[in-house]
Amino acid sequence: MSSKKALLILAGGLGSRYKGLKQIDGILDNGSPILEYSIYDALEAGFSKVVIIVNRRIPESYIERLNTISQKEQFELHWVYQENESFLPVNADFSQRQKPWGTGHAVLCAKNTIQEPFVMINADDFYGKEAYRLAAEEIDVHISGSQFGMAAYPVESTLSGNGNVARGICTLDAENYLVKIEEQTSIRKEGNLIMYTEKGKNIEIASDTLVSMNFFIFNPDIFNALEMYFNDFIKSDPEPSQEFYVPSAVQRMIDEKKAKVLVKTSPSKWMGVTYADDKSSIKDFLASEIKNNRYPEDLWN
Repeated sequence: MSSKKALLILAGGLGSRYKGLKQIDGILDNGSPILEYSIYDALEAGFSKVVIIVNRRIPESYIERLNTISQKEQFELHWVYQENESFLPVNADFSQRQKPWGTGHAVLCAKNTIQEPFVMINADDFYGKEAYRLAAEEIDVHISGSQFGMAAYPVESTLSGNGNVARGICTLDAENYLVKIEEQTSIRKEGNLIMYTEKGKNIEIASDTLVSMNFFIFNPDIFNALEMYFNDFIKSDPEPSQEFYVPSAVQRMIDEKKAKVLVKTSPSKWMGVTYADDKSSIKDFLASEIKNNRYPEDLWN
């Protein structure tokens, strides 16, 4: 049975390393940023609703562009602002807080907009067509209030030639369910080896180690857990720079036996823009995908 499916795009981050609003930065001459390729792929895989989490700095012109596209292509589109005061407990005063609360809070902001199973992605990551097909199949067959899914990628295919990357290293059990996600922020290639540094020690990881790229497949039940965990996070009186992340919320659900997460290796190539210099490689990649007829020259014409 095919169920209604939503795509939740996290586009509210400030892109500190990239310097600018990379979420809406067009890649090729057609002006489409990566998130439009994600929408295109999701629609093709049978998704019919798109929810985008943004901050107040997003230009009105871009909102108008995508509203026009959604009317033409006939998919449901919702914009949700990640406001720092959203979902704060009544008596909490964080009026001094400048930084957003993180990806866990961003997803929580969509609680009143999403009532169906959904895929959560980053706006600036290109996950590939097959990842959405896989997700659509998982939603129809496996996703429930107690079982979520994730498309993971071999670490080797997610590195940047322009600096260290942060990735969630996945440990799985014998049946490919997630046991833990461990965030490492200094993953890089050194010669033929892939390393990260922890407590001053360099640790080597195998090139086929699966990492989370924030491609989660959720049932809407996740929202209740996120709200509860966010409340706990606020009560813990976080530092001004501390954030509430999706992987740590998922980890807590696993540890509390509230949900299992089935991990599938994505059949698609991942591409992303962590640094401004990464843009040229994704440009070449998309140009070749167009040449191979996997995308039209202009996505929406």
